[in-house]
Amino acid sequence: MASNEKLTGHARIETSNFLMIVLITLVVAVGGLVEIVPLFFQKSTTQPVEGLKPYSALQLAGRDVYVKEGCYNCHSQMVRPFQAETLRYGPYSVAGEFVYDRPFQWGSKRTGPDLHRVGGRYSDEWHRVHLNNPRDVVPESNMPAYPWLANKQVKAEELPRRMEVLRTLGAPYTDEEIAKSVDEVKGKTELEAVIAYLQVLGTARSAAKVAQQ
Repeated sequence: MASNEKLTGHARIETSNFLMIVLITLVVAVGGLVEIVPLFFQKSTTQPVEGLKPYSALQLAGRDVYVKEGCYNCHSQMVRPFQAETLRYGPYSVAGEFVYDRPFQWGSKRTGPDLHRVGGRYSDEWHRVHLNNPRDVVPESNMPAYPWLANKQVKAEELPRRMEVLRTLGAPYTDEEIAKSVDEVKGKTELEAVIAYLQVLGTARSAAKVAQQ
């Protein structure tokens, strides 16, 4: 038998799709603001770690190639604070290391190893061979080869505008650095740019950690 009793309280919410959607949206919005807004005022998340510098023109070009080729699909750049990870990769990642990364390259999976501390671990020549054909240095690797990077030159004319935009977002590039960016990367290949980018990853905090020890 149907009841004509008027629904109140929680029963009213559960039987109204519109009310449920509105309240869920409100709760998620408030909860998100409470979690996210304080991070904008914490120095540990907004201030660069000691020794961190914005990417040079060549490193920035390499980062763009890294993103274009989808390297983040298989490689993360975030060492988590677990002993198994710090023993393998080095000091765990902190927010201050990513202040100049837009967007960050934390990744979501690891088909290959984490790359956040790869800077300085291998020589430029090792990276060149590895990118050209990974099996030449790691026989069991399932990473695809990127031989075309050695044949494509960096689009130098795009760098000044790219750096200007990043400066508006907080990267401390000087007018001089922006002005000479084209000359710095002119004639460089995408392979050289990617290697330059890889060689700087994680080096700021790693160097600081060693100095403290």
